[in-house]
Amino acid sequence: MMYTYGMKRTQIILEGRQHEALAARARATDRSISDLVREAVDGLLGGKRSQGRRARLADISGIAKDPRGPSGKEHDRILYGSGK
Repeated sequence: MMYTYGMKRTQIILEGRQHEALAARARATDRSISDLVREAVDGLLGGKRSQGRRARLADISGIAKDPRGPSGKEHDRILYGSGK
């Protein structure tokens, strides 16, 4: 998934070992090399993106939860009935 809003395209030259290591980590974490580079740059600059994608998603989990209604954990029951 790529978000381009507010982003600027740039080109960097990496050493072969750097690119191989980034590519391996990207595959292992199901992320893009660009996402890993942005995270590293933010860490260097003291930015907010020092946490991984899953942690960022966990931060917003339940943000729209209705305290009066069922939670997302009950979606199968609501959509398909109690038998599924």
